[in-house]
Formats: sequence, C-alpha cells, structure tokens
Amino acid sequence: MFGKKSTQPTAEPRARTYLIVLVLFALFTVIIQEYALAVVEGVIILLLIVYSIIIGRKKKKELIEYIESITYDAETARNNPFQNFPLPMAVFRLNDTTVVWGNATFFEAVGMTGSRYDKKLSGIAPDFSGKWLLEGKQQYPGIVEANGRKFQVNGNLIHSEKDGETGAFMGISYWVDVTDYDDIREEYIKTRPVVAVVVIDNYEELMKNQPDRIISDLRDEIEEHLQSWLDGFNGLMKRYVRDRYIMVFEERYMEQILADKFSILEKVRQVTSPSGIHATLSIGIGRDGASYAENLQFAGMGIEMALSRGGDQAVTKNKFKFEFYGGQRGGVETRTKVKSRVIANALSELIADSSKVYVMGHKYADMDSIGGAAAVCSIARKRGVRYYIVTDVDAAVGKPLIEILQKDPAYKNVFIDAQEAIVKADSRTLLVLVDTNRPEQAENNSLLEACNHVAVIDHHRRAATYVQNANLSYIEPYASSTCELMAEILQVVLEPSDILQCEAEAMLTGIVLDTKNFNLRTGERTFDAAAFLRRAGADPAEVKILMQTDMDHTVAKYRILQEAGIYRSVAIAAPKENQDRIVAAQAADELLNVSGVEASIVAYPKDDGVFISSRSIGEMNVQMIMEDLGGGGNRNAAAAQLEDTTIDEAVKKIHAAIDRYLSNE
Repeated sequence: MFGKKSTQPTAEPRARTYLIVLVLFALFTVIIQEYALAVVEGVIILLLIVYSIIIGRKKKKELIEYIESITYDAETARNNPFQNFPLPMAVFRLNDTTVVWGNATFFEAVGMTGSRYDKKLSGIAPDFSGKWLLEGKQQYPGIVEANGRKFQVNGNLIHSEKDGETGAFMGISYWVDVTDYDDIREEYIKTRPVVAVVVIDNYEELMKNQPDRIISDLRDEIEEHLQSWLDGFNGLMKRYVRDRYIMVFEERYMEQILADKFSILEKVRQVTSPSGIHATLSIGIGRDGASYAENLQFAGMGIEMALSRGGDQAVTKNKFKFEFYGGQRGGVETRTKVKSRVIANALSELIADSSKVYVMGHKYADMDSIGGAAAVCSIARKRGVRYYIVTDVDAAVGKPLIEILQKDPAYKNVFIDAQEAIVKADSRTLLVLVDTNRPEQAENNSLLEACNHVAVIDHHRRAATYVQNANLSYIEPYASSTCELMAEILQVVLEPSDILQCEAEAMLTGIVLDTKNFNLRTGERTFDAAAFLRRAGADPAEVKILMQTDMDHTVAKYRILQEAGIYRSVAIAAPKENQDRIVAAQAADELLNVSGVEASIVAYPKDDGVFISSRSIGEMNVQMIMEDLGGGGNRNAAAAQLEDTTIDEAVKKIHAAIDRYLSNE
C-alpha cells in the first residue's frame, strides 16, 4: 500500500503528556504576570493541538490502509471497508498485547467498553501473548474465553521497515467464535464411556468355611456399597462371575472419582467376615479407548496390574499409561502351590524347547538376582539345555556369590556380558528375566528386545512399564524374594540331589538377604523354601560368611548413620560422598532399628545423579514413595535413581514424595 518507507503507525499520538506540561507552564506564566509570554505560549499550544489532531488522523488512516493492504487486494479494499468487516479483528503490540486498533465487531464480541484503545488482550486472557506469532504459528494455542464466549484466534505479523531493516512490531488477530463447536466437543468428551472391572480380591479367604446364608449376606453388603458408590455417577453394574463385576459410566465423573481417591476401597474394607477377615477390592478402569471393547481391554489390563501389585487398589489405563491409586496397605496373600506347580511345569517346558537359556537380572545384580539365576540354570542343566547368566560381574553387588559359583565346573564360562549374548542368540533362545519386571531396570534392554521367547519371574509389584507379551510371567509380590519363588518351582521339577550345593546356598543367601535374616516379609512358605534348600545341601554357616562385610564397609556404614535425620517418622541419610551400594542398603536396614522410625531412606551421589535406597517396617509402603521418584521395588524394600540431580535437590524431592504419600494415605 505504501510507496515509501513506512514508519511505525500508531492510533493515538503520544503528544498529550507534552501538551499538558506546556499548559501548566502557560498557567505558571500567567501567575507570575508574564502575560505577553503567556499569550505566545497559548498560541503555540493551540498550534500544537491542531498539528497533533491532523497527524493523529493521518497516522490512523495510514494504519487502516496498511491493515487493508495485507488483508485485501486494492479492489476488495475499496469495495469492502475494513471497519465493517464482519469478522472480529484487532491489531495489538507484540510486547505488551496492547490493543492498537480493532473493528467494532471485535469490541462488541469481547465486551470491551469505555476507552477502547490501550486496553490489553492479556486482560481478556491472562496468558495471552504474541509469542505464538513470533514462533511462526498462525493460530493461538488454545481457546480464549471472553464475554461469555469462546474464540479461536488466528493471526499474522505486521512488519515495518526502519533504517533498511524489516522487523515485526505488531500482530493482527482474527477472532472466530467457536462457542457452539467447543461446547459440543466438551460434551462429547464428557460422555465418552468408561469401563471398570471390580474384583473382590480376597473372596476365597472371606467366604471360606462360611454357611451359604453368611456368604449371601457378605456379598449383598459388598454389592450394596458398590451400587451406592456407582449411583452417584449414573452408571450401571453387573456381576458376571461370583467375585467380579463390570461397571460402565461416563468420563464426566472421572474427575470426581479421582478427587474422592476411590473411597469405595475403604468402605468395602469395613465389611468383615465372622472369622475377622476384611473384604478388599481391586479396580481396573479402562478409558480413552476407541470403543467399548478397547476400554474393556484396558480395564482388564488394569485389574491384572492391580492384582499383581497386591490388590486393595485401583488402576486406571488409557492409551498411553497406567495410573495407581491406593495400595498403601499390605495385600492379602492369594498365592497357592497349585499356581507354583503350573508355573514350574510351564517353565520347564519352555526351557526344554529352547536352543539355549539366558538368565538375566537387574542392573547391579544382588544376591537374590544371582541366586534366582542359579536356580534357573539348575533346571536347564537337568533338561540338557546350555545355559548362561548375563551380568556385569565387576558391577554386580552379588560378586562374592558369583565367585563362589564360578569355582564349580558346572559354571565354567557361564557368566557372559550382554554383547556376547546378543551375538550368540538365535530364534529359539529363551531369556529368563529374574528379580525385576521392568525393561529399563534389566541388565541389558537390547538383549531383552532381541529375544523372541521371554519368561519373567519376580517378587516385586508389577510396574507400569512391565515386560509385556512375555511367554510366561510369574510375578508374586507376596513372596519374600525371587529365590523363594524359584525354590518352590524347583520342588516340583527337581529332586534335592539335582541341585548343586553352591546353587542351594546361593538361593538361601538371596532369601536371607531379602528377609533381613528372616525378620521381614516372611511367611510359612518362606521357611518351607529355606527347609527345602537346607535338604538340598545349603550350609547356613556358609551363607553367614557370604553375608559378612569387611571393616571398611562397616566403618562407612556408620558414617552414613551419622548423617541421618528424621522427617515425618522416616529416617533419611544423605551423605555428600559417593557410597558403595551394599553399604548404603545396609545403612538403610540399620536405620530401621531406631525407635519411632517406620521407614528409612539413604540417598547418595553417583554417576552425575543420586541413588536412593529405602526400607520399611510396619505400615509405610516405600515402594509407592520410590515409584513417585521414578523407581520401584516392593512394600518393604525399594530404590530409585535420579539423573542430573544434586543431593540437596534429591532430599527436597524425597520430602515432597513422603508428603504426597502421607496425604494420600
């Protein structure tokens, strides 16, 4: 539109301030009786006012013509005055969103009254800025609400030339009313179906040895609680198995359900059988699926996850992730020897059908991981299949146990690194992952992805990133250790004489380590497993020797203890120096002996990050605290790793995680 170099247009010249100052000077001149000078000043002021009005109108006209030039061609601009354009439009400064110009349709649409100019768009939408235009976007990210309406804002930059350089100094915006469309979109989202599967996860224990009348009363009481809870969400419920229910309701109620923190779990827990057993629920919720069928599939995955983590909790699943609610309390053990027998036979068949067996644990393999691996190797040897243990021997926490195994001829050249394993793998190779179910915690994730056949055996609660599509998955959070699970499996497929003494001692060491000398997480089956290993030749004295630490480690442990303090019944030690993993874990165990301490946490710097080891005794679930920090484990022992974090930052994050856990309890 402009044939010459344009200057920055403005709707209102900034001369008012100067004119007011001149008027004040003229009044002052009159006061001091310099009338001639006052007359001269008055004439000058009058001329300046006239000049200001003329220039202001000219610049405003230039601005409108300029906007028209970037919106229409010349012919369109003449036939359709910009001011009467039906779409709300506004020009604003990029630096502070001040409205420079707007048509009448815009001011009416957004409800701006009074002095229209020098109003700011950020006054309409607090987060509104011109950043999106400067980033090259032509649409504002989000919906702007103003005057009871919703707008989608589009726009482009207005450029000027100054001293031969072109730059952006203003933005022109086009406001499209999308109220009706957005209301329909929101209503569509709110009415999306949500499917829930509810399981009475201790049904057998609750109803055991009860007469039919009591069983009916208990089930009716639970169903009454469920129906009362669901009535608040206008949903429907149907029992399709004796201990399973399916529910369907709308997405609009999920916010209320999550805010309520699944109070139904606590209400149902109040139902008690005559034998004193409290009922517990597990809930799996599927949402955001493309159909009812997909939501039902998500709900099934959620309920499977909830049960594998111990029950008495709710798990939601959408297209992208799992979310966990509840689960602070210890679950009711539902593990049976029937399941162990089925898993044992299935694992034995998988091993027999493979060309070779790789056994891999988690990074920095401890004695439970090594002991579990040795148990798998004993089955492979019995079935005549070549076996290997994949681990970084130098970095392994259970290195003393590895050295004991390597002395036996049966374990000559058995310990290999991941790269060698990947090279030797073929289509019939079986990988058995022990003592973890998370791919990112495995010794080598590439090997996990390279193997077509995978079995998982673990005693930690299933994490959101568990190994999926495994040929066999045996995850029992009620077990004290992986070695306890493997001891039960060995009782089915092997005779005690088939197990080497070093293997039996390796498994017994793993149990002793994870139970803290049979003080924590022990049950009847823990002692049964230990007795079986004793019959297989495990010497408790040798196990005790393996558990010993040298004097340097002992001194280092007590130095860590000197750094400890108590935060909300949790003993926290955060030494500034790097620590040995074994020493840190032992320090965490030792802190549980302090009176009034329910849990302990040791955090120490390592590899440009912070390693955290935690332990619990009593009701506090350290796994949930560590999961909040990106880690995992089980109820009484868990860990996490924080990358690119200082020890002081880590302590703050630990405090915040403890606060969140206790607030949700």
